[in-house]
Amino acid sequence: MTQAEHDSGQQAVRKGGLSCLAHWSGRQWCLLGALGCAILLGVAFILQFAFGMAPCSLCIFQRVAVAVAGVFFLLGALHGPGRIGTRIYALGALAGTIGAIVLAGRHVWLQSLPPDQVPSCGPGLNYMLEVLPVWDVITQVLNASGECAQISGQLLGLSIPEWSLMGFCVLALVPLAMLWSSFRR
Repeated sequence: MTQAEHDSGQQAVRKGGLSCLAHWSGRQWCLLGALGCAILLGVAFILQFAFGMAPCSLCIFQRVAVAVAGVFFLLGALHGPGRIGTRIYALGALAGTIGAIVLAGRHVWLQSLPPDQVPSCGPGLNYMLEVLPVWDVITQVLNASGECAQISGQLLGLSIPEWSLMGFCVLALVPLAMLWSSFRR
């Protein structure tokens, strides 16, 4: 192999690497984001139904936030947006992922509290939804209860909320990349 052939091969690798992501369409980014949301929600449902791990109220709110991001990703994938549409779908999906990150961060923080500082357990989410206005339910859940501080499972030394937090941070890269690529065009 001559030096010129080697150099041209190196340039082809560089062009096909991360720089090719800058040329992805809004639809491609949205499909990737929707896949990420589906994987995160799928794992949550497998843990719940196959392994019997009942979600606490913060877990349920995290699922809702991921579902919000997933809706924006799915709408963007169906629509096939241009530059402005890509930004709108990216901002909506980013809002959902940031919500999930904040909720998971709160969950991780609650689990890190010493036992004497853990808030007492309150009523279940279903009961609160039946008797309280939605805003009061949201406030109660964000103030959290003792059930959210319990660590019900670990993998490689990390709790499920810690894994969720990492997954949500990775998912947030998709709408950020969508925004970045929409401004590069």
